[in-house]
Amino acid sequence: MTGILIPVVGPSGAGKDTLIDAARAARPDIYFPTRVITRPFDAGGEVFHSVDPSVFATMADSGHFAFHWQAHGLHYGIPAEIIRVLEAGRSVMFNGSRGIIDIARQRFGKVHVMVVTAPEDILAKRLAARNREQADDIKKRLKRAAYAIPSGGGVRIIQNDGPLEKSRSAFLAALPVNCGV
Repeated sequence: MTGILIPVVGPSGAGKDTLIDAARAARPDIYFPTRVITRPFDAGGEVFHSVDPSVFATMADSGHFAFHWQAHGLHYGIPAEIIRVLEAGRSVMFNGSRGIIDIARQRFGKVHVMVVTAPEDILAKRLAARNREQADDIKKRLKRAAYAIPSGGGVRIIQNDGPLEKSRSAFLAALPVNCGV
């Protein structure tokens, strides 16, 4: 038996990390790897491993990542340890990129994509409030927000634009029931 891969994708500011944290608290059956990011360690937000771009490149070249991508001038990686976790029958959830969905589907049989989204005005307010990007960077992130939503089987869309408790409930309800232990 293999676990289910659960990438959580959507535009910056949609609330992916907030909803992942809700799943982390409610679903101990799911494994949550820590992303590796070429962002300064004191940038705030999610828990992540901060590395220099040259270290990231070495890690990528040596097969350290199951997935890695670049967005917003940063490099992101999901440790290869998730492969062993999936093979052991436990499911894995991570904050991912819409650009890796096709690769994930090719590599792993069971993929359950959680798309978290919100209207552009809400995204803009959330991005400004987190104080990580300059105005020009926020504009670039918002432009990327319009990218196509993944389609196909196993895609769940969560509109995160109302009360947080409503979004949390919808997110948790949309997760696969049996994710292994």
